[in-house]
Amino acid sequence: MYQVSAPQLKKMLGNLLGLLNKGQEFAVSKNLNEQVLVDGRLFADMFPLSKQVQIACDQVKGGMARLAGIEPPKFEDNETTFDQLKARVAKTIEFLDSIKPEQIDGTEAKEIKFSIKEWHFEFVGEQYLLTWIIPNFYFHVTTAYNILRHNGVEIGKADFLGS
Repeated sequence: MYQVSAPQLKKMLGNLLGLLNKGQEFAVSKNLNEQVLVDGRLFADMFPLSKQVQIACDQVKGGMARLAGIEPPKFEDNETTFDQLKARVAKTIEFLDSIKPEQIDGTEAKEIKFSIKEWHFEFVGEQYLLTWIIPNFYFHVTTAYNILRHNGVEIGKADFLGS
């Protein structure tokens, strides 16, 4: 469970940091107010870049904490700049690094229950990891990538996948 999740989540969080760096550099090079990108959306009813990054981080910290049976760190969801978003990603990586394999391994059948607003979810650990955490994480990282790319940031598949 740990090996199929934590290393890949950490790698992709690092790639997300790289994407945010390129977005920030693009704004500076084009003399563009970075708020245009941070508040950028693909479509009016979709979350902006800032929320995509917040949710991607929440999937990692909340998901891995639930599996490990520990309390996730609390983040305020008040990031409005690239520097603040990058700090959130870095704090998420730091939290992920604090989780040990033995906290995650063996949680395949662990009961996971939680609510988001009026929706209630029930999973077992393996199902939670493979059908909730990982797909949601990738959705929000991909959407963050797409928002930046759509707005002209020169990024490509290699930036998304990292080296």
